[in-house]
Amino acid sequence: MAIFHKIALFSALLNFEKSIQNVDAFTPHNLSYRYRSFLQNDELHMSSTASTNDFNAVPVAKTGGRGVTSTSQDALEKNLSLGAPGDRPTGGHFLTKGGVQITALVEELSFVNAKQGETAPEGSSTRAIEDLVDRLDSERGVLLSSSYEFPGRYARWSLGFVNPPLEISGIGQKCKIRALNERGDVMLPAVIQAMNQLKSEDILEDIILSDGQVDVVVKPPGEVGSFSEEDRSRQPSLFSVVRSMVDLFGYEGGDGQLGLYGAFGYDLTFQFEPIKLAQERDPTQRDIVLYLPDEIVVVDQDKHDAWTIKYDFAFDKKSTQGLPRGAGDIVPFKAFNENDPDVVAKFSSRDTPHDEFAKSVDRAKEEFKVGNLFEAVLSQTFREKLDKQTPPSKLFRRLRARNPSPYGFFINLGEDEYMVGASPEMFVRCEKIANNEYRPNALRVETCPISGTVARGEDALEDAKRVRSLIMNQKEESELTMCTDVDRNDKSRICEPGSVKVIGRRQIEMYSRLIHTVDHVEGYVRENFDALDAFLCHTWAVTVTGAPKTWAIQFVEDMERSPRCWYGGAVGLVGFDGSLNTGLTLRTVRVKSGIAEVRAGATLLYDSNPEDEEKETELKASAMMDAIVQKSTSKVKVSANQLASSNENVGIGRSIILIDHEDSFVHTLGNYLRQTGAEVKTLRSGPSALAAIEKLVQDGNKPDMVVLSPGPGNPSDFGLSKSIEVLTKHGIPGFGVCLGLQGMVEHFGGELSVLDYPMHGKPSPVILTTEGKSDDSIFASLPDTFEVARYHSLHGIKDKIPECLEITALTEDDIVMGIKHKSLPFAAVQFHPESILTSPSHGMTILKNAINFLNASDKLNGDSVGDESLEVLSEIASLENLSVTELKDVLKQAGLGSSGTKDELIVKLALFKQTKIEVQTGTLDLDAMTVSELRGLKQGICLKGTATNKEMLVSTLKECFKVAS
Repeated sequence: MAIFHKIALFSALLNFEKSIQNVDAFTPHNLSYRYRSFLQNDELHMSSTASTNDFNAVPVAKTGGRGVTSTSQDALEKNLSLGAPGDRPTGGHFLTKGGVQITALVEELSFVNAKQGETAPEGSSTRAIEDLVDRLDSERGVLLSSSYEFPGRYARWSLGFVNPPLEISGIGQKCKIRALNERGDVMLPAVIQAMNQLKSEDILEDIILSDGQVDVVVKPPGEVGSFSEEDRSRQPSLFSVVRSMVDLFGYEGGDGQLGLYGAFGYDLTFQFEPIKLAQERDPTQRDIVLYLPDEIVVVDQDKHDAWTIKYDFAFDKKSTQGLPRGAGDIVPFKAFNENDPDVVAKFSSRDTPHDEFAKSVDRAKEEFKVGNLFEAVLSQTFREKLDKQTPPSKLFRRLRARNPSPYGFFINLGEDEYMVGASPEMFVRCEKIANNEYRPNALRVETCPISGTVARGEDALEDAKRVRSLIMNQKEESELTMCTDVDRNDKSRICEPGSVKVIGRRQIEMYSRLIHTVDHVEGYVRENFDALDAFLCHTWAVTVTGAPKTWAIQFVEDMERSPRCWYGGAVGLVGFDGSLNTGLTLRTVRVKSGIAEVRAGATLLYDSNPEDEEKETELKASAMMDAIVQKSTSKVKVSANQLASSNENVGIGRSIILIDHEDSFVHTLGNYLRQTGAEVKTLRSGPSALAAIEKLVQDGNKPDMVVLSPGPGNPSDFGLSKSIEVLTKHGIPGFGVCLGLQGMVEHFGGELSVLDYPMHGKPSPVILTTEGKSDDSIFASLPDTFEVARYHSLHGIKDKIPECLEITALTEDDIVMGIKHKSLPFAAVQFHPESILTSPSHGMTILKNAINFLNASDKLNGDSVGDESLEVLSEIASLENLSVTELKDVLKQAGLGSSGTKDELIVKLALFKQTKIEVQTGTLDLDAMTVSELRGLKQGICLKGTATNKEMLVSTLKECFKVAS
């Protein structure tokens, strides 16, 4: 007979045969009486933990405060667009301020929300958008796509076009307005008229006319001090040309979609805030590229509506009507030229060597220390080569699938340059509000500064923990506070007094890999200013520059390793109806000459950790870089939680009985167990449950495991000891949760106590002991310390845990959180693996390990109790007549542990005597046993003393059993 079988058999028969007829322990009692009697038990102790968290340390206001209208309610009341196109227009004829006649024809598209990879039907909204994406590889144009919703802030929509008739581009003080086809030629006379007007206003130095093109040179702005700061946005710049075009084509009652679409480069800020340039720049790199379209595809995902608008223009007795629409240069995408040695030699994967960025952070901290700067945003660029199989359209589709954002875009800028982005941040948005407290149709300006970043977690539960860490981090809060204070200052330059308000503070926005804190700020523009003034006053956002802004911009220029080009600028629409909708150029891939560039920055403060800030830039860039290097648009990261539930279905083919101790979480626990593939049956605790288990055993369907659930009260209220006796009798592995652990501790002779502070729904870190870190532990593969959910007042007293149990996990203040039996297939935890406060991946791992490692076949083979049980019962009967003192004396003389109840003392002594006979007669050969078996035998008979190797174990046991070595 196996020695471990005998250990279990002794304990089972002793307890089971003496108490199976007594069912009083299962009789329901008044709960309050149960708790009261338990707490009044003289043997129960109140534990005083070393440290108790103050769970009310953060004050939570319960009174006062009236609250303000939420941003979503305010948006509804004011009929805000949230950046979306608005209702489908009806079309019509309009005369612009500059005398241009515009005819708009609206045609319905069938709205179809096709899934990724599906072929959309002809004439559908999805097909129209996908055709645009394909064409933008080789044709100029713009596609804007908002795939992110936020109440009162963002809606979902798409809008785009190719082959526009007019292009506006500029470098420094030079601007070029070019007709891209015959339809553009019709519009040039109106443009020339507008430029002549600008020159008469002393804003332009020169106008140069050529075939299909108007070149102008803008005068330098006046000397600083020669104008008021409120008028800085009206000084001559490329924006003077843009404003002139808006005035030329502006008209009331339009559809809201016609305007100038494109990109605004970072260097435009130097026309608003001149600084000393320190970096060498490509003289051909444009600062602005805008298109005037004549056909636009519009899709409103929220309203499930879609349409196209076709525009015709007439001026000076000439019209675009009848001229071919959509004509333009077709220039296919050019991949990186690996055959050009000069191009290959010049390529570098990043503009800032590794660890150099951290040194720049240190330099910034010196500026913060002396007060030259409050914060600064430094960035670095990462590069990848593109092959023919990876055109910009493929990058856009990957980003769209993996990184939903409010400002997604794909722009073909011409000259072999593209922009593909998924920006999370609004730059400036303006629209007229009919009813407001200032004047009818006042222009509302809003921004949403983003600062404060944490990486996404594996699931919503880990996200919540990271959000908490982000909200509680004072450095992250300081970042956003400075950004918003500067943003409010930008608005105050041109807004109505008292109208600049923070309408959202440290709100959470979640993106594919990052979580941000975001503020929402609004103001109402004074009557003598417009949307372009609002745009210029914010160039560029403090979230991409720093504060004080002018000094920060100079610091960026001095410290970064390459010009920013489009990074930190903006993309979007300048509407001819006076509106504006632009997003910051962040999370953007710039493609130029077959090279994909991704630039990412970090907001620096005096509190910044240089290495962490460098990692933040790499994290921000990672989603964009993945879109470049990961070929599959459907490749999605599988979370640890998903892996935990899908990698190994260890429960397949196994049956588990879950005994319910009237707990509120038992079915979630059962759900977790079923995720392993096991067949789970839940039985309410009591005689019927044990009878059901007995019948399963008799029918040859012995459960592979019994799980003892949590529950209220104490173990005796549910007769847990009887349940454990049944499991031991039949060699069924047992896993306990909370009350289940307490039941095991009591059953095997330990003592329970009451926490001085009940831990109900509280998180707590647990620390694995040496035993808990073993390869066959229920905690195998888990971190040495991890957070769990606690719902308990009772606990096992550490110093009173019986010798047959090992402590596998503790709290920081030494409360027992995990145990396992040294020789029986029993283990338990004093926390809830199924709670949302315990990581699902950790909870599933614990349950899978329990199924894997609590295997009765290695320790017990108790399917039946035959003739050997008579021997056991006879030995027990012979010891029954001894007193506790006499039993302890015999055990002490043999060098065995003498703690425990009388029943346990009898089991120890009976087992010792039987084993001694087997060893002395040679039935049990100690020399042939493994180290593990020897240790199990030593622990089973509770033999005292230390033995670190097999030789010492054999010697110690032989000495105990009086056998010659």
